[in-house]
Amino acid sequence: MLTAVINLIRGMAIGVAEVIPGVSGGTIALLVGIYRRLIESGALAVIALAQLFGVRRPERGVSASLLTARSIDWRLIIPVAVGMVLAVIAGARVIEPLLEEYPEQMRAVFFGLVAAGIVVPIGIVRRGKGWQPWWWLVLIAAAVLAFVLTGLPPTNIDDPSLIIVALAAAVAVCALVLPGVSGSFFLLSVGLYDSTIAAVNDRNIAYLAVFALGAVIGLATFVLLLRWLLDHHLSITMVVLAGLMFGSLRALWPWQDDDRGLQAPTDNVLITVVLAAVSALVVLILIGIERRLGVSEQDADVPQA
Repeated sequence: MLTAVINLIRGMAIGVAEVIPGVSGGTIALLVGIYRRLIESGALAVIALAQLFGVRRPERGVSASLLTARSIDWRLIIPVAVGMVLAVIAGARVIEPLLEEYPEQMRAVFFGLVAAGIVVPIGIVRRGKGWQPWWWLVLIAAAVLAFVLTGLPPTNIDDPSLIIVALAAAVAVCALVLPGVSGSFFLLSVGLYDSTIAAVNDRNIAYLAVFALGAVIGLATFVLLLRWLLDHHLSITMVVLAGLMFGSLRALWPWQDDDRGLQAPTDNVLITVVLAAVSALVVLILIGIERRLGVSEQDADVPQA
């Protein structure tokens, strides 16, 4: 029962992140210790569907699909999914008004949260093979990539082609599982955020169907790739994720203009800095508690399938 409650809370934390522009649900999943287990279950779900529709050979058919589905960590997936849905519904009403009313302070809270969360992938690397000197170059390259992507000014395409919609959806959905990358920020940067929101509000079935198809294909492909990387190259993958999280802090810098240009600290500097420091301290304390209680993810012991 305790585990289910903890997983429900973890799902709620991930759901809240999806409401915040610039914060990736993957970041929170990594921070709360269930990232690799979610990737594993996602990959198994993709394989089960492929078997069901006869895509995966030689193991295919209903029996093979059900056998794979039984390997999915449903005790994790179900409470996390419920928590995410509840948090998205509640968070959209509570957090979005706060973002509009107190943008600097809210970004500061999540800046501290993500900054402190970087210790999670770094800690996994240190507990593994140790840090290799050349990995600094990998971390810096990933950080620069995230920094550039999160700094692209928002734009808008009024009438995008369906091919562009599918490609954008395939990339944006990766933010669900990739720490440091925000799907909403990507859609804003390529000019599809407004058109996607309009399609939802106008019930544009053709647009939404193409978007969903691109998202499913992108997510299925990326989850399988990420699972393989975690299985075979865990340490270097965590180095890349740490770099992406570090670079994505640009999107959460409290003081910025409407075009994402960074500005020097101006208003409410003291309270903004205090909020960032407090949120970082809370995250570090929670990470320490999770490790002491043994409820955080053991990345080296995830079952393979």
